[in-house]
Amino acid sequence: MTAGLAMAAASAAGSKALDAATPVRTSSAAVPPATDTAVRIAYGPDPDNFGDLYLPAHNSGPHPVVVLIHGGGWSQNRTLAQFAPHAKGLADEGIAVWNIEYRRVNGAGGWPITLTDVEDAVAALATVVQRRCANRLNLRRVHLSGHSSGGHLAAWAAGRIVSETGMVETLPQIRVRSATLMAAVLDLELAATRGRDGFVRKLLGGGPDEVPERYQAASPIEHLPVGVRTVALHGDQDRVVDLEQSRRYVAALTRAGGGADLQVLRGTGHGEFVDPASAAWAATRQTILDHVALL
Repeated sequence: MTAGLAMAAASAAGSKALDAATPVRTSSAAVPPATDTAVRIAYGPDPDNFGDLYLPAHNSGPHPVVVLIHGGGWSQNRTLAQFAPHAKGLADEGIAVWNIEYRRVNGAGGWPITLTDVEDAVAALATVVQRRCANRLNLRRVHLSGHSSGGHLAAWAAGRIVSETGMVETLPQIRVRSATLMAAVLDLELAATRGRDGFVRKLLGGGPDEVPERYQAASPIEHLPVGVRTVALHGDQDRVVDLEQSRRYVAALTRAGGGADLQVLRGTGHGEFVDPASAAWAATRQTILDHVALL
């Protein structure tokens, strides 16, 4: 953890994941209907510290795991329900999916809580989530995926766990194998200086000239996960997150010696990834399946 993030996280109440002595809360109001294979699990004390775990129906495991992180400008008005059908579809392919919620801007989130919540949610795979599913998760085959601001959080978490040298920095019991990033915000300074900067400024509490240490700590392009197979998918008609975000990140990761590819989806904008019937999600789904099969 960078010094700036460590100091900020230390002053943020409730950002620690649940440990072995903490009882697990569940909710009867889970997003999926009762016929699905999902169970809601709390990973922290805040009402937004939970995720929905989807398990394959006819296999005891242990299963590879995809951590799915929704987007929406890090804002409170978007929830993990965006990716409930996507998660179920991946579970039908024999993959466990941890579709996570986190504290968000205009709610209890913002700097640094939104970021530390995601780190806690990933860490919880080794504690409350693994216990809840009777050790059916293969924590040596964990894959991160997110859309838009969720793609930022997925890439940031990958960079937190695996350093630019390929060494495991945090969560040694969890092996992150791949990151699949959908129209992700990967260079926060670029996002703040090339228009459409309101969401980033709200997340970090100012611009790059006001809180530069936060931009350095929170920007995935500053913390590249060498050793994590990464594919960035981005539409060439995206008017929300500039395609240059994915281009720069993949180029930087390639220069650092990491395995990275960019898939530019022709005729695709920003929101198509949220539609489980779209060609954008079909391409993402296939990328995830390829990662799971190969790694």
